[in-house]
Amino acid sequence: MAKKEISGYVKLQIKGGQANPAPPVGPALGQRGINIMEFCKAFNDKTKSFAGKPVPVIITVYKDKKFDFVIKSPPASHFIKEVMKLKSGSKEPGRNIIGSISKQQLKDIAEKKMEDLNAHDLDEAAKIIAGSARSMGIEVKE
Repeated sequence: MAKKEISGYVKLQIKGGQANPAPPVGPALGQRGINIMEFCKAFNDKTKSFAGKPVPVIITVYKDKKFDFVIKSPPASHFIKEVMKLKSGSKEPGRNIIGSISKQQLKDIAEKKMEDLNAHDLDEAAKIIAGSARSMGIEVKE
C-alpha cells in the first residue's frame, strides 16, 4: 500500500458522542474539505463510552480529502473536577484554595490518563496530575 500524502492536522475537543456539523466541528473540517457527516458518525460511534465528557481528537487530513483520527482520553482537569465534584477550578489559583485531593485520588486519575501522559511510571504520572490540580487551586494532601 502506498503511503498517503498528509495535507494537515486538525485538533479539536468535542464532547463524547455529541459531534455535529455546528461550530467548531463544521467550519474546522469544512475548510479542509472533509466530509463532516462522515466524521461525526465515526466519532460518535467511537466515543459512546465517553458520553458527555470532553474528548480531545487529532484528525489527520490527507491530500485526497480522506481522514483518520486519534481519540485521546479526557483532560486531567475534567477528571479532577469529577473527583472533587466541582463545576470549575479556583478563580485565583495559589491564593484561593477550593479543596484538597489525596495522593490515591491522583494515582487513580493518572491510571486513566497514563497513555496520554509523558511519564514512565504511575508515580511520575501522579506528579503531572498533581501539578494540574495545583493550577486549578486544589491542595494536594500527603
